[in-house]
Amino acid sequence: MKYLITAALVLAGSMAFAQDSTLAANMGNVRVVKDSRIDMLIKKQIYINTLAIRNQPGFRVQVITTNRRTAANEAKARVMQAYPDYRTYLDFQAPYFKVRVGDFKTREEATELREKLSNLFPNGVFVVPAIINVSPDKELLNEDTY
Repeated sequence: MKYLITAALVLAGSMAFAQDSTLAANMGNVRVVKDSRIDMLIKKQIYINTLAIRNQPGFRVQVITTNRRTAANEAKARVMQAYPDYRTYLDFQAPYFKVRVGDFKTREEATELREKLSNLFPNGVFVVPAIINVSPDKELLNEDTY
């Protein structure tokens, strides 16, 4: 029985060396065939990723909180007419509609707009923390200023 096990181990060992020799003989003969449309898809996805809006913590200016949708839409329209350069958001957190303006990384930037908007909305304008949308263009501009 010992001789049979020993013979099996020797045979298995010689087969392992046989695997190495055939692997070395075929080294470098791998052929990859891929569709050219894959490269186009990769380039398209890279382009889409560069245009994507990134979410990160920041601040927005809240101009109104109401439980009436029409009042919220009117406030949003007034802000959009007065300050078309800023994005305006209408958020619903039951039972209130909240109109928020801008995407600011710092509270100081948002405070500047709050002071301007306080003339339009005398009942109170607040800087609130929020998850903001930052486009890649804005990220590049902010990185250059540091």
